[in-house]
Amino acid sequence: MAKAKPFVRVGQIVGAHGLKGQVKVQPLSDFFDYFEPGSRLRLNDTWVEVKEAQVHKNRLLLKLVGISDRNQAEALQWAYLEAQAEEVELEEDEYRADDLVGLHVFTTDGEDLGKVQEVLPLPAQDVLQVGTLMIPLVKQFIKNIDLDQKRITVELIPGMREP
Repeated sequence: MAKAKPFVRVGQIVGAHGLKGQVKVQPLSDFFDYFEPGSRLRLNDTWVEVKEAQVHKNRLLLKLVGISDRNQAEALQWAYLEAQAEEVELEEDEYRADDLVGLHVFTTDGEDLGKVQEVLPLPAQDVLQVGTLMIPLVKQFIKNIDLDQKRITVELIPGMREP
């Protein structure tokens, strides 16, 4: 298996909430253990501790130690929260988005579709962006992921490609 990167992006601060320094976070990971109170995350190359975490109107709100007012929280908008990649044990069929970016994507017929440019965390499921092609990251379409060979094999259905 390929060596994991030392840090992975687990969330992006998308705004401030309230007057006491809470930040609204768009999670970039399905592993919500990263956001538990007491967890340490990297923010702008420094470590911060999660003091409180809650969901409000389908948005994750975090109170970070050292961020005590709205101005401080607003200054963090669009910053990424990172965690050490090794902290979460992955199941056999689970992958980190960062490990998939850059892999070559081939159809089951051997056609080279290009490289994964981004893994988009959408509400229904994550989606691989390969050029203009969007491939849902579900077993129906993803037939094999081989990190050692840097290769993903997919099976497309009619209508997935541009006309």
